[in-house]
Amino acid sequence: MTNLAWHILSAGISFLVLFAMFRPLELAYPAKPSQKFFRPQWFTDLCFLLGQYLLFNGAVLWLLERVRPWIHLATPEVVRTWVASLSTPAQLVLVVLLGDVLIYWGHRLQHRVDFLWRFHAIHHSSEHLDWLAAHREHPIDSLYTILIVNLPIFALGFSIQALAYFAAFRGLWAIFIHANVRFPLPRLMRVLIGAPELHHWHHDRDRAAGNYANVSPLMDILFRTYHCPDHEPQHVGIDAAVPPSYLGQLLHPFRRR
Repeated sequence: MTNLAWHILSAGISFLVLFAMFRPLELAYPAKPSQKFFRPQWFTDLCFLLGQYLLFNGAVLWLLERVRPWIHLATPEVVRTWVASLSTPAQLVLVVLLGDVLIYWGHRLQHRVDFLWRFHAIHHSSEHLDWLAAHREHPIDSLYTILIVNLPIFALGFSIQALAYFAAFRGLWAIFIHANVRFPLPRLMRVLIGAPELHHWHHDRDRAAGNYANVSPLMDILFRTYHCPDHEPQHVGIDAAVPPSYLGQLLHPFRRR
């Protein structure tokens, strides 16, 4: 089997596995019961998923491997040695906590800095949230997020195993919080876990809607960017017009303003 055929098969299997994981949740606990599976721009988001698994994930891994020696030179040996001495579960807990801090500030910058927003706005242009919409990310926006989260963790000497677990967990969590799902969580759980209902409000049309954290909203609570009414937002998306096609959305951030 050629590399291309293997990548296509892997992408197809990934789609089926994610569908089997998240579609039953959307049917059992729908945030918007009237939303159909084949909603507007479903095919565009499928193209983003395929592009991510067929091309861009491999390109990012290639880049991380090339810069790893330079990253290690910038970190004191004593720090990397201490991190490496920790067990994998301890490393995983630390990497999730550190990742949440990095994601919060990196994500907040994406909404504040116009240049970063150009690319991040593609992700927010979806007007129908579900597990597939989570994949609508411009490649440059994805590269920014992956680098700002993974490079510091990479530099501190966390094991490849811990990083792999973290990447898999964060990827699945990101899909979960975009899903068309709403759980009746107790108030205490809402402030500890970033459930879909919280992230749906992040996708409100207000660019400064808040909820920038990923796994836990504690950073949002600490810095007063937490926002979670007891109902779904009436409209999600952005006010600016964005082309509906996959290629149009890839090219849109480069248009002259």
